[in-house]
Amino acid sequence: MIAMEEFLKEFGDYYGYPDGPKNIKEIRETEFKRLDEGVVYLDHAGSTLYSELQMENIFKDFTSNVYGNPHSQSDISSATSDLIADARHQVLEYFNASPEEYSCIFTSGATAALKLVGESFPWTQDSNFLYTMENHNSVLGIREYALGQGASACAVDVEEAANQPGQQASSGPFIKVKHRAVQMRNTSKLQKEETRGDAYNLFAFPSECNFTGLRFNLDLVKLIKESTETTLQGSPFGMSKRWMVLIDAAKGCSTLPPNLSEYPADFVVVSFYKLFGYPTGLGALLVRNDAAKLLKKTYFSGGTVAASIADIDFVKRRERIEDFFEDGSASFLSIAAIRHGFKLLKSLTTSAIWMHTTSLSMYLKKKLLALRHGDGAVVCVLYGSENLKLLSHKSGPTVTFNLKRPDGSWFGYLEVEKLASLSGIQLRTGCFCNPGACAKYLGLSHSDLLSNVEAGHICWDDNDVINGKPTGAVRVSFGYMSTFEEAKKFIDFIISSFVSPPKKIGNGIAVSGRFTQLASEELESKESFPSYYLKSITIYPIKSCAGFSVTRWPLCRTGLLHDREWMIQGLTGEILTQKKVPEMSLISTVIDLEEGLLSVESARCKDKLHIRIKSDSYNPRSHVFDSHANNKLENHNEETRINSWFTNAIGRQCKLLRYSSFTSKHCLNRNKSPGLCRDLESNINFANEAQFLLISEESVADLNRRLEAKDEDYNRANEKLDAYRFRPNLVISGGEPYAEDKWRTVKIGDHHFTSLGGCNRCQMINISKEAGQVKKSNEPLTTLASYRRVKGKILFGTLLRYEIDAKTESWIRVGEEVNPDIE
Repeated sequence: MIAMEEFLKEFGDYYGYPDGPKNIKEIRETEFKRLDEGVVYLDHAGSTLYSELQMENIFKDFTSNVYGNPHSQSDISSATSDLIADARHQVLEYFNASPEEYSCIFTSGATAALKLVGESFPWTQDSNFLYTMENHNSVLGIREYALGQGASACAVDVEEAANQPGQQASSGPFIKVKHRAVQMRNTSKLQKEETRGDAYNLFAFPSECNFTGLRFNLDLVKLIKESTETTLQGSPFGMSKRWMVLIDAAKGCSTLPPNLSEYPADFVVVSFYKLFGYPTGLGALLVRNDAAKLLKKTYFSGGTVAASIADIDFVKRRERIEDFFEDGSASFLSIAAIRHGFKLLKSLTTSAIWMHTTSLSMYLKKKLLALRHGDGAVVCVLYGSENLKLLSHKSGPTVTFNLKRPDGSWFGYLEVEKLASLSGIQLRTGCFCNPGACAKYLGLSHSDLLSNVEAGHICWDDNDVINGKPTGAVRVSFGYMSTFEEAKKFIDFIISSFVSPPKKIGNGIAVSGRFTQLASEELESKESFPSYYLKSITIYPIKSCAGFSVTRWPLCRTGLLHDREWMIQGLTGEILTQKKVPEMSLISTVIDLEEGLLSVESARCKDKLHIRIKSDSYNPRSHVFDSHANNKLENHNEETRINSWFTNAIGRQCKLLRYSSFTSKHCLNRNKSPGLCRDLESNINFANEAQFLLISEESVADLNRRLEAKDEDYNRANEKLDAYRFRPNLVISGGEPYAEDKWRTVKIGDHHFTSLGGCNRCQMINISKEAGQVKKSNEPLTTLASYRRVKGKILFGTLLRYEIDAKTESWIRVGEEVNPDIE
């Protein structure tokens, strides 16, 4: 309550719609009841949320009225055409654009609107395409059309100062545009000293940067169009005439839509799901009518022609701008839906939405900037928020940052995303499809970017820190229904998960709070075993399905014979796991080596499935485990039978694949695309990282004690964890908790293994089975994250590689002594 009082003391006049038809508490209680389940949604820059009342009104509209294809003369089609015309008017009204000056062209999204401008703009070899560094990839894509037609392209930085010497205070801020390297594919253009003055040029910028939230000064529109020589002074483009301006308003229009009567841009793109959550797949291009007449469109389709003749080169196109550009039938039901979204925004007003969301982002920025580690080191680096006093009018409701450890190294943004998800907080990480802003604010040079690509880094992969530098950032963004409580929960999450408290002395030992293990007196007294033994052996023939335990089993080049030798693949080629298909945990497996059979069973399938394994396939010295071409089962009928069984078992079309030792030693990264495994010196099947996972019973027992001490409700609802929750191949007993962390090598019986380090755990360990049903929770990963995090990884269990020895019998047995070599 104290935090809320402090917040309202500073932002009470702006927060919560005090003068609106509903305050924020009433909005949440009546229109966003689904968020009461503990979900904190903080990715409104990616897509805001639809209101439940909005969807009820849409459903009522659709079930009370009949809408049809507008390309007809029927009464229903005419009524639908009128509805579409009304929707166009509402879009223009939202941007204060006169229908006499602007037209609204509906598209499949903001990207399609940008593509339309790029492909139809009147490019010539004398044209120039300038765009700010802070632009979405969908704007950068226009560059391909420009360069392809021989035009020049160039990224620019916009610098703004309050006043220049001798400039009157009333004349507004001074804006300077600085260019970067000029790009061109028409080398003959370099030889020309002057360009023709009749070429059209395009300048593109976002109303709000989707990376930092910084808003661009809309005076740029008039400065580029009317004061080109001054604004572009010092660049090769200052003498170019006939400039047209494009504003990407997809992000910024949800709080401050550009006023087109004051800032007459030629093109403005909008995305409706960013405005009010629904519908998706619909956007619009607002185009000045005089600019639309200059666009060149090649393709024609149904709806865009007045007449055409099939067997001669004749077509007469429709003249209305909307009819000329909107190919095919309009998405009339989606267009009907946006009227209910605009009704919602009008009831709140964009100014009130802006004040409400900005109060939350300003609060969050101040709290993040104030965070310090126990030793005084800065925790958070904000991007585009250097001076908070100047930001209230220059920034949208977006907060982008990275976090630092006490030693100055970076927390990876994926670590933040992973832990936030465990806490029920949904946010966004990466570069947000804005490579220019990402490089600019993270200080990444061309050399850095190219070396990152050469190292294998691509969008949405696991490489969040390369060579000590972040490759992206964390972004939190607020929407009209966001609350103080959500912002406060996020701050509390950052403090509890990433801020190191002051060092304290406990029992004469310096510790650092939450990163330590439980103090010895908090643990149950337990006899210390000087030796270890192998408690169990488990084989998982099919990746992500249940395994079976044995007392003895042969070893081979890939680890335990037949371990993860099969996997289930979806129709589009993706590898299916429990994270995507939790029901896979209900598929049981067992292998009979003597019979050469893999047997698979599921409650969803009436019959047990038997798959014949070749009699020589378990030869531990054999280098080939599958002679079938292209990893397919030899007999087509057998393949069909097996794939049909698994399709029924998991409820989606799939097929079973078997590993061949002739395939590469690559494993799967976060996106299920190939990536190098940690185990590069031996063969593995379809394992993620290594041949073996070893789990200690004592470490599991310690984790259970922590869970019991943390959450009584969790203990009442859940049984104690056993080692098999973590899908180990080998379970050992004896010793102290986490002693395996320090093992370099280990000998089990007569077999030698090398430790590859700890196993990085994911949310798959949060999936459990109860009475034949799959259950998901946040545990035990949340608790493990509180004390087993190392450089962004949550470690539990040890990965091993088998050092095969042809001189010894290649069978491993339960009860064998385990002898580690400790660091």
